[in-house]
Amino acid sequence: MKRILLVEDDLSLINGLSFAVQKQGYDLDIARTSCEANAIWADEKYDLVVLDVSLPDGSGYDICQTIRRTSKVPIIFLTAADEETDIIMGLDIGGDDYMTKPFKLAVFMSRINALLRRSNNFIQTDSELCSNRIRIQLLKGEAYKNDERLELTAGEYKLLRLFMENPNIVLSPERILSRLWDCSENYVDSNTLTVYIRRLRTKIEDDPSNPTRIITVRRMGYKWNSTD
Repeated sequence: MKRILLVEDDLSLINGLSFAVQKQGYDLDIARTSCEANAIWADEKYDLVVLDVSLPDGSGYDICQTIRRTSKVPIIFLTAADEETDIIMGLDIGGDDYMTKPFKLAVFMSRINALLRRSNNFIQTDSELCSNRIRIQLLKGEAYKNDERLELTAGEYKLLRLFMENPNIVLSPERILSRLWDCSENYVDSNTLTVYIRRLRTKIEDDPSNPTRIITVRRMGYKWNSTD
């Protein structure tokens, strides 16, 4: 049974989300404060985390940063604001998705199911990808550059794997988004992909301002350069 950690202080929202999540057969733990969340997270035995940005004693961003020190578990942010800066901040620190309140429970569950499917698919194989001095150990969900481990978020890892599985092929933004989130591109805008590309380049490129691995193809998309 998949385990989900929900960090939210709104009781009415907690009740609705709890019903929807448990109806799908998932095991759900709830924390209403940052302190509770940090204590519950101590065992790190969750398959997905849902974080409200605004909490009585802190921010979901802080919890996300704590989690990302030790785990690549998928993280969804819940926020009352749809300001681009808030969304980009959440993705920059390691979030995989976001939802702006109010939202429909059916859409919420679609996002949950998509992230859990993707997470499960990325750990079911024991093969390895190698290209352009980047290596991915698929069973472990780890990536290396020149044999040094890369500290990637779950979203960055999925994006890197997608590129390396399709070397020298131009991938349109729409195709990338549909593969990563497994839902309508209406839910994820181009700014999200731009953030992921920029963040991944800072970790895998020798010179992020002049990338040689993830190449931008003007008006078409991006491609992975499999040779130096």
